[in-house]
Amino acid sequence: MKRLFRYVLLLTVVFFATETALAQRPQFREQHQVKRKETIFGIARAYGITIQELIAANPEMNTPGYELKKGDYINIPWPSREPQSDEQAAPAKPSTAQIEVPARPKESVDVRQREIRVGVMLPLHTINGDGKRMIEYYRGVLMACDSLRANGISTDIRAWNVAEDSDIRTFLDDPKAAECDVIIGPLYSKMVKPLSDFATAHDIRVFIPFSINTHETLVNRNIFQVYQPQTEQNDAFISHFMERFSDTHPVFIDCNDTTSQKGIFTFGLRRRLEAKGIDYKITNLNSSDAAFFKSFSTSKRNMVILNTARSKELTAAMAKLNGLRLNHPEIQISVFGYTEWMLYTRHQLENFYKFDTYIPGTFHTDLQSPRTNRIQLKYRWNFHADMQNALPRFAITGFDHAYFLLKGLHLYGKAFTGGAGMVGYPPIQTPLRFERIGNGGLQNRSVVFVHYLPERRTETIIF
Repeated sequence: MKRLFRYVLLLTVVFFATETALAQRPQFREQHQVKRKETIFGIARAYGITIQELIAANPEMNTPGYELKKGDYINIPWPSREPQSDEQAAPAKPSTAQIEVPARPKESVDVRQREIRVGVMLPLHTINGDGKRMIEYYRGVLMACDSLRANGISTDIRAWNVAEDSDIRTFLDDPKAAECDVIIGPLYSKMVKPLSDFATAHDIRVFIPFSINTHETLVNRNIFQVYQPQTEQNDAFISHFMERFSDTHPVFIDCNDTTSQKGIFTFGLRRRLEAKGIDYKITNLNSSDAAFFKSFSTSKRNMVILNTARSKELTAAMAKLNGLRLNHPEIQISVFGYTEWMLYTRHQLENFYKFDTYIPGTFHTDLQSPRTNRIQLKYRWNFHADMQNALPRFAITGFDHAYFLLKGLHLYGKAFTGGAGMVGYPPIQTPLRFERIGNGGLQNRSVVFVHYLPERRTETIIF
């Protein structure tokens, strides 16, 4: 009985000692002096706290347009969870070269049964456009992780600021890099080979999100390559054109643009039409109205293709087509365009609707979509800034990429290949469908046709 009393007394003393220590603990763990290239979300991750906790400790961050400046001092709060002793709780301050997270031991547990460890190796800085775009992309990745968490999928993000002049091998030396299940990056071609070798050595998946055309995709089975070379895009566009519009009458309009690179597409399409025995006509933007009219069918739908993507020639062609329809309202006209035309939607929208226009691409940013509006509002709420006015929206690209990839890893583990129907995620902007290249890696094959219907609505046809 006396022994039991001693244990109770000891526990009581420990309890009150702990309560006293917590009561005497300072309001903030410490102050952090901002270094060059650091970001709010990077600092939060480095200290093991949430963005919301960091902002709550520094109310000025809620000011619209707030930006970190080198030399500023910000408060680092205690995490909301019960803190450890000072020696255990206080991590080393983050370096300007990388954003660190607490190291964790290697586990043999299947990734489907635990959190997914995601590495991001991209330029995460505000020095130039590359860094600013990749910060926005990374924020989209973080938003996807938040959404996945709500669906019971846990992730552990660790990010490194891998600028263009960096040696990526210095970041791969970090023990935390070898713990990753997947690494998103890099942005620069020179970094692919060392990252590819590292991924092979540690059985890590590499997700290359942007326009790098690398030989490593042909030999490394661990690589997911999002980018499609223009020649492969052209082949895909032509194949889907032939499947969808074989019953139309193609009309090619020469726009007299000596700088155009679209002859590769129009030449390839004409060869495929000839192989299928489909008749087509060629006319010129400078042709007389009578000669122009003769190139069109009065019994079949005409599919118009220009040999340039420039705005000036597009405007002139639309004026020519409007004149033709005014004089011959019985003629059915559709237009097949180019990805660059998405940039002209503001000025050409009425013509796109009027002429039943199809624009091919690898994404579609539908600014009228409720899902697009919701994610833009959520981005503003989380980061106190608007997405950059760019096509595609980089934050939405990051969201689509991360949601697709991480949900796939959660469902299939290392067997995930990103094939059609594996994830069942309807993209907001950027569809993905990967195929194995021989015995090498996986390359995205998904393309879209954005269809502007005469009843003034838009549909995205995903292939």
